[in-house]
Amino acid sequence: MAERLAITWVFNTIALFVATWLLSGLSYGNDWWALLVAGLVFTLVNMFLKPVLAVLSIPFIIVTFGIFYFLINVLMLYLTDWLVSQFTIETFWWAALAAIIVSVVNGILHMFFGRPGAPEAPSEVTIARF
Repeated sequence: MAERLAITWVFNTIALFVATWLLSGLSYGNDWWALLVAGLVFTLVNMFLKPVLAVLSIPFIIVTFGIFYFLINVLMLYLTDWLVSQFTIETFWWAALAAIIVSVVNGILHMFFGRPGAPEAPSEVTIARF
């Protein structure tokens, strides 16, 4: 669990950095530690609060064909903005763009490094021969 949390924290911190680098409507101030704190808070709200909200929102997610799930992602960014004073989002549209960028960057990182905590695929060596 701790390894998964640490890897997810690193991935989310990188994703938030890329989003703030690309978008002028997002900022973490002048302190690099604020980005680390924002990454940790974003990781924690995504690990613990987002699944609860997703389950409670299943009817809305189905009716909107998944668009409501995207709004939950935007809400997680706004929660991070609210909890970390140095991390700021100017408008809803900047948050929407940031949610897309964070999702894409996380997807790329997971593609190259795998999902934290996911079991590895068996290699040719570990397959039992009969």
